[in-house]
Amino acid sequence: MTAKRTVSNLTVSSNSDDPSLARLLGKNRWFSELPASVISDIRAQVRHRHLGDGECVYAKGDLPDGLYGVVSGAARISNIGLDGREAVLAILSPGSWFGEISLIDGLPRSHDTHASGPTELLFLSRQNFQQLLDRHPELYPLFMRLLCRRLRVTFAVQEDSALLPLPARLVKRLLMHAHNYGQTEPDGNHLAVQLSQESLGLMLNSSRQSVNKLLKRMEQADWLRVRYGQIVILDEPALNRMAGGELPADW
Repeated sequence: MTAKRTVSNLTVSSNSDDPSLARLLGKNRWFSELPASVISDIRAQVRHRHLGDGECVYAKGDLPDGLYGVVSGAARISNIGLDGREAVLAILSPGSWFGEISLIDGLPRSHDTHASGPTELLFLSRQNFQQLLDRHPELYPLFMRLLCRRLRVTFAVQEDSALLPLPARLVKRLLMHAHNYGQTEPDGNHLAVQLSQESLGLMLNSSRQSVNKLLKRMEQADWLRVRYGQIVILDEPALNRMAGGELPADW
């Protein structure tokens, strides 16, 4: 496991004409719905950060430094147990933003976050974040809505862990990531989830082998397609039925 450490990577200014920032804001449902004046203000304040695979964004217990958005690569949100095992909570793909909880409550970071592969992040400092709220107080209820959505996801994951068998938990986690952190394929018809089978196993407290076996069955049924580090959802209605407990007889 990568040692916890402060990021010491190059940070460069971005400007309002930066195409990567425009793409990132457009991919995120929450940010794309903000007023144009707010989006313009955000674009004027953010900075770029480039990290290598496994490099620490921030560690559990760190004071909040700012808000982050994934431009390329991925951000791995996790914690390490007393026995040294890692619990992966989420893998955030391009278009995802994170780090707002500690900015709002002022408490230390509750999880570790590392780059998964070479990763480019956008960064809005804590000071700029607070100034943004001061200039645009209409953002407060919007951030409360975002936090409530994350809380609902957390409760759903806890409930699934207690009540559902592994196939249903796997499918529900895939669908949750697809709708919260996924990207639309170029054909515009399918969602893609940037998740490895190892990460899925860690999220579900299961082995990579068990996850691989289930994914192969779903791929054979044409419900999804497995690529390197990515899973494409092909038949969402079938996966929803499975998430609701309609498992094939031979499963």
